[in-house]
Amino acid sequence: MSNTPMAANPLTRAVLEIDEYASGLGWDQPARLFALVDTARLRTQEPALAAQLGLEDEQETTGLTPIEQDEIPSNQPLDEFLATIAWPDAVVGCALTVERLMLPPSAEAQVPQGLNEAKLARWVADHPERQEVRMTVAVLRDGARDSALRLREKDSATEVLTGSGLVPGLADALAATFED
Repeated sequence: MSNTPMAANPLTRAVLEIDEYASGLGWDQPARLFALVDTARLRTQEPALAAQLGLEDEQETTGLTPIEQDEIPSNQPLDEFLATIAWPDAVVGCALTVERLMLPPSAEAQVPQGLNEAKLARWVADHPERQEVRMTVAVLRDGARDSALRLREKDSATEVLTGSGLVPGLADALAATFED
């Protein structure tokens, strides 16, 4: 994608490409799951698909191509859905983009005790310091991880935070989709 900032490695580039794609769809979107495939291998083994994705003329010899998967069921918790996934060998990694409400660490001490999941979600949604965030998290079979966070109030490609340990729980859940 033309507006994706250059990144040091293929996984970070893929995460930023997915973040840019999700940004173009706007906010209040469902979670989206992507398979990550080796671009060179895709061009060689699936030239028709590579052409359909606009990859036949790319000069880069290394890279990952994100391929969006079918819609994630909205009636199933995300962790339960992820537990049902098994990837074919051609998939070298996967990524997920999801929107959530987030509170600053200073708000943790304010959380009322004994709230069930629904009441806690409502409490967070009503909290004055809540932030809407889009998280894009990717993992590779070899254990590499990366992620991007975009706040709704700072919705700009120059304000996207990246790092391998930003969303460890989600990265663990994605990594588990590659376990036998």
